[in-house]
This record gives sequence, C-alpha cells and structure tokens, in this order.
Amino acid sequence: MSRTSRTALLAALGLITATGATATVFGTATAGAATPGCKVDYQITNQWSTGFGANVTVTNTGDPVAAWTVEWSYAGNQQVTQGWNATITQSGAAVTAKNVSYNGSLATGGSTSFGFNGSYSGTNAVPATFKLNGVTCNGTTEPTTPPTTPPTTPPTTPPPAGTKADNPYAGAKVYVNPEWSAKAAAEPGGTKISNQPTGVWLDRIAAINGSATSMGLRAHLDEALKQKGSGELVVQLVVYNLPGRDCAALASNGELGPTEINRYKTEYIDPIAAILADSKYAGLRIVTTVEIDSLPNLVTNVSGRPTATANCDVMKANGNYITGVGYALKKLGAVGNVYNYVDAGHHGWLGWDDNFGASAELFKQAATAEGSTVSNVHGFIVNTANYSALKEDHFTINDSVNGVSVRQSKWVDWNRYTDELSYAQAMRTKLVSLGFDSGLGMLIDTSRNGWGGTARPTAAGATTNVDTYVNGGKYDRRIHLGNWCNQSGAGLGERPQSAPAAGIDAYVWMKPPGESDGASKEIPNNEGKGFDRMCDPTYTGNARNGNSMSGSLPDAPISGQWFSAQFQELMKNAHPAL
Repeated sequence: MSRTSRTALLAALGLITATGATATVFGTATAGAATPGCKVDYQITNQWSTGFGANVTVTNTGDPVAAWTVEWSYAGNQQVTQGWNATITQSGAAVTAKNVSYNGSLATGGSTSFGFNGSYSGTNAVPATFKLNGVTCNGTTEPTTPPTTPPTTPPTTPPPAGTKADNPYAGAKVYVNPEWSAKAAAEPGGTKISNQPTGVWLDRIAAINGSATSMGLRAHLDEALKQKGSGELVVQLVVYNLPGRDCAALASNGELGPTEINRYKTEYIDPIAAILADSKYAGLRIVTTVEIDSLPNLVTNVSGRPTATANCDVMKANGNYITGVGYALKKLGAVGNVYNYVDAGHHGWLGWDDNFGASAELFKQAATAEGSTVSNVHGFIVNTANYSALKEDHFTINDSVNGVSVRQSKWVDWNRYTDELSYAQAMRTKLVSLGFDSGLGMLIDTSRNGWGGTARPTAAGATTNVDTYVNGGKYDRRIHLGNWCNQSGAGLGERPQSAPAAGIDAYVWMKPPGESDGASKEIPNNEGKGFDRMCDPTYTGNARNGNSMSGSLPDAPISGQWFSAQFQELMKNAHPAL
C-alpha cells in the first residue's frame, strides 16, 4: 500500500484554482424572454496527453431561476467522462449540464459551479459559445492557450473492484452536503464556497435516522449516490458520540454518560455499521473520522498533569474511550469500502515531548482494543475543528534569535512543532514506527486555519528578541495556542484537495465552516451540550490557555448550530483569499 508516488489530481475533486485555459462569456435575454441573462466561466484546470479537467461557473445575471441547464458544443473530439455537481450528458459534440437537487436555485447575481474530467486528442480548444436555459451567452473574451506541459502521470486509476484505494481521495470527487451548502449559499457571498465538500457529523444517536428537518445517514448516502455518477466519490463522516465525550471541554459534551458503553455499541456504532454495509452503498468511498478530541485527553488532562480534570480521570479509569474506539474501528473497518481515520489532536495539544509519544502509543492501544487490529486504521486526522496554521513560513523550530531558540518563545513554549503540516508528518512517522501500516495516510482539517486578511504577516518579525521574532511573523493570530472556540480573526484555509504533500492523503474541511464550536453563554438544549467558558469572549482563561483571554466571538449558539457571524469572519479572512 505504497503512497510514495501519487499524482494529486485536483480536478478530480472539483475544488481547484484555474491554472490553464479560461473563457468568460456574457449574455442577456432578449426583450420579453422569461429566461435569465448569464455569465459562464469555463476553466481548463489541468491537462495531460489524453485528457483534461475543467471547472464551469455559471452566474445568473437575470431574473431568479429554480433550475438551470447549461449547453455548449466542442469544436474537436472532446468527450466528458466524469462529472460532479451537475448531471452531464453528451451527444456528439453537444454537451448538456443540468443542476442536481441541491444547486438548482439561482438568485439574480447568484452563481454555482460544476466540474468534470474529459478525454481528447489533438487540440483541446475552449468552447466559444454557451447557453443558459436556452439563452446564448454572447461573449467576446478570447480563450487563452491551454496548458501544454502534461503532468508526469495521468489521473490515478481507480483500484480494481473489491479492493481499497491507497488514497481514497485520489481520482475522486467528494460529497457536498446539501444541508450545509444551502446554509452557506444563503449567506452574503456564500456561493463562493457553498459547493465545497464538508464532513457530515453523526454527533448523537438521533443523527443516524435524521428527522423531518434534517437528513439522516441513509439520506446523505442516497444523495451521495446521485452526486457520484459514473466516477468515484468520497463521503466524509464524523463518528463522534463516545461515553463521557470530550471530558476536558463542556461545549462539546455528548448525550452518553461515562458508563454507557453498551448504548454506544448497540444504539450508535452498530446501526451506523449496518447502514454502511448495505450493498447499495458499496460503490462509495466512505471516510470515517473516529472520535475527535477524545483519546488525547487520557494523556494530557488526567491526574499528574497541570490541566487535569476529574471527568478525564473517570474516563481513563473506566477505559471506555479505549473500548469505544476499538469497537468502532473493528465494526466499521469490517465494511470493505470504509476508510477509518482516527483523530490525532493537533500540534498545539500533542506537540510537546511528554505528549507526543505517549499519545501515539495510546492510539495503538485503542486501535488494538476490542478485537480490532491496526489494519482497521487507514490513517489519522489532525486539526479537526481547530485553528492551528497549516504551515508557518516565517520561522522554523530550528531558528534562534540572539542565541535563544524559537522553542523558548512564549508562543511555541518548548513545543517541537510550529504548524500542522510538520506535526502531521512527524506523527505519521511515529505511528508507522509503532506498527501501523507503512502506507498510513494523514488528513489535515484546513476549514478554519487560513488566518488571512490584513493581519496576516508578510515577513518575519523583528529580531529584537525571540518573542518579537515569532509573534511578528506567525500566521496564527490567536491570543494563545490553546484557544479553540469560535476564534476571532480566523479565516478559511486551503481548499479541500487530494495528496497535497508527502504522507498527506488530503486537506479536508471536516468541520463545516459556519457551525459553532460552542455557546457564548449557557443555553438549555436537549443535545447534552454544556457551557464552556472558553467560548465566552469575556473569559480571562485557565491553565490550558496560559490564563489568556479566550479570543472567542460573541453571541454564539450551541456547538453545531449555524453561526452567521463566524461564517462571515471566515470568508473575510480566508487564505488563500476567495
């Protein structure tokens, strides 16, 4: 299961920045017509000797529409082979793309995107004319020359039926949750990102079946089959309901008490596993991220540590975190098309010497509990629902100022890592050394770690001392590395993409941007979620954040509920910028 020589086919995710040929065409409906005006941006995003990827953005410049159809014809022999976020058909040179269930409505000025892969020989010219609902978008913009340097290899070939992909994200698009997409699209400017894939959180038993107002697991998988078409598609699920969940944080407490391990098994994991094992869904690549923010607590927040809590001591003593994770990995790992990724915290939690190795060993203990084996773990995920910068460019852990190591700065505070990429790669190496598969892959949640906007440094800090050097150059603008709740100034990070760096299966948006981390004040609810002062912007802190201000946004709802102010903050400070 080697992961040393993969090509990151970003087009296969449909989440790419154009690097190749583009054409922008405009049009307006004739007088009296009931159809809209239109703008269509067609981008060839990558190209190799026999194929290409493309992304199409359609903007409605006329009256609102409830459904859309985009049409064009090729001048050459191009053939669409796989599409996403639209139903695409082709007859001869003529191509028709129609909306799917979750993206048909386009307000005036509204836009949506879809993508596809195609084959060709000879030339690959950008189509000159497009129609939206029958109206020609008559533009004059000339297309630029398509890229001529092919990648070293064509897109990753899907594995044979019945075998698992080395990297489930390679050569696949990723499920767009229509519930999140609709909320994002309803925000001012939200259509810029509403077509991005995010995780589906199964954070309580009731989430499995859903309700009259929310989709259950089967509904999401059925929708995923519609989005899949003839290609490969990844569905991202967050398995998150351990007994005594999140023993060191109140905002994300769960519905099950510390001793309710049997309910966890029979009422939560077993029903999920049964649904995923339905042969109807065998063609989906199902990524499960297993129990975030739980196992590391048994290392860092138990007796003998300065941040100990009584709740974490209880969970270490009864073993139900270990039991629960092992059981989940065994049951879910038995489903042939499920890829388990276990949560591995983040560098601002486990990057210190006395946390790093002990956590890795604990992960192995959990992976081999309840009859599970390390073969049930396809990889690990870091920075889930957190804010740690992906990569700090202006200082490294080996730098020193006037003979003083960066590790001695107040911000780094003797940590071994400065960012999530270096931490993820080091944790992967450690886990492999403990017996996990040598092809282990890592995921990094980049949904809220962009730290862009006007506050983003463009150079290293002043070398007056080690603190001015680090603080002046670091992208992560939190008051303290331990702050985690609805952080002020945060921005969207790298867009989801496959195989972006060595050992990394994908950058993902597992935490849906715009969903709250926790309430700013106590709010009664039926989901078992408490009030954590770290979500209160007036809170002056505790030992876990160096007694610093919390840095959280005001007026936040309980965790998981839509928080418009946070969504707007993330868009404003996105890096790369939207």
